[in-house]
Amino acid sequence: MRARAVMVTLVVLLVAGGLTLANEPRVIIGYVFAENELIDPDTIAADKLTHINYAFANIKDGQVVEGFARDAENLQRLTGLRRRFPQLAILVSVGGWTWSGGFSDAVLTAESRHRFVESAIAFVQRHDLDGIDVDWEYPGLPGLGNTHRPEDKENFTALMAELRAALNGLGRSKRRTYLLTFAAGAFSDFITHTELDKLQALVDFVNLMTYDFRVAEADPISGHHANLFPSAADAEQRSVDRAVKEFRAAGVPPGKLVVGVPFYGRGWAEVAADRNGRYQRGKPIEPRMDLNYGHLADFVGRDGFERFWDAESQAPYLWNASRGIFITYEDPESLGRKGSYIVEHGLAGAMFWEYNADPSGALLDALYKALR
Repeated sequence: MRARAVMVTLVVLLVAGGLTLANEPRVIIGYVFAENELIDPDTIAADKLTHINYAFANIKDGQVVEGFARDAENLQRLTGLRRRFPQLAILVSVGGWTWSGGFSDAVLTAESRHRFVESAIAFVQRHDLDGIDVDWEYPGLPGLGNTHRPEDKENFTALMAELRAALNGLGRSKRRTYLLTFAAGAFSDFITHTELDKLQALVDFVNLMTYDFRVAEADPISGHHANLFPSAADAEQRSVDRAVKEFRAAGVPPGKLVVGVPFYGRGWAEVAADRNGRYQRGKPIEPRMDLNYGHLADFVGRDGFERFWDAESQAPYLWNASRGIFITYEDPESLGRKGSYIVEHGLAGAMFWEYNADPSGALLDALYKALR
């Protein structure tokens, strides 16, 4: 009896400490970005998901509000999936790249934070949601030319503490559990401008945006944008593995870290042929190409596009030698490798942006197989 009691206590402590046990299922979080389109819930493979993060709620006058005309209908359709898939949780993601401009003002004072939190809780109740995902891009940094302040660092922590307390209070009154997560920029400046050691204690998951390491519009050098390991040819040495190590060193337990994967690619044109276009000077592709995986999968072996595998970075890429086009992306092989990495390192699971980018379901299937 004593040995069994010790083992039970150890398991409880491991879970409370944010460690993922070997037999505990990993999370698979899908971001759904419908804009003003009406979601057809029958097109969502909810049996392969643990969470859906509906993107996005907006911030107006310091309050969380619906961002699109069909949000109420879409959220009702998503929450309806729980009747058939009780493992599924539906959260609203607040902000995002485009709508993070109101965060700094909203969290500036105790009064403004209270106003924000009240509106967030009202949003959750209004749509019968399971929690909130805060996607502030980024505290203390401009993002898309946003208002930002040095005090965003402490104010972000204060906001999350107040959201946690409010969600816990709501949970007690409703006799259910509400989730709190946030999306994190997978770069060193995000760590510098936040208090990750304090934040991690307040949230269920930290969703690492481990993609967009390179974007042609901001970086003239081509390269992988979501590679698992760094390439010797990459001067910046960015990778999923580096981000995971940096966040762990900053105090986030592995069992709360969720690795983000993109269901889309990034591309460069007018790229030199050295290394099949990897880490060469280039320009944005004009006219723009649809680089969602649903389209990229059809490129392989057509119109001069050839698929290559970078064993060092554990990442695929497309190279069109005749047109000088380099495209970095994910495919089932790379997601299988990432799934194995998540399991081997005891991480919480994976999230992806964004569900509609792969109607075939091939990428979600690969993630599900690797994590289950």
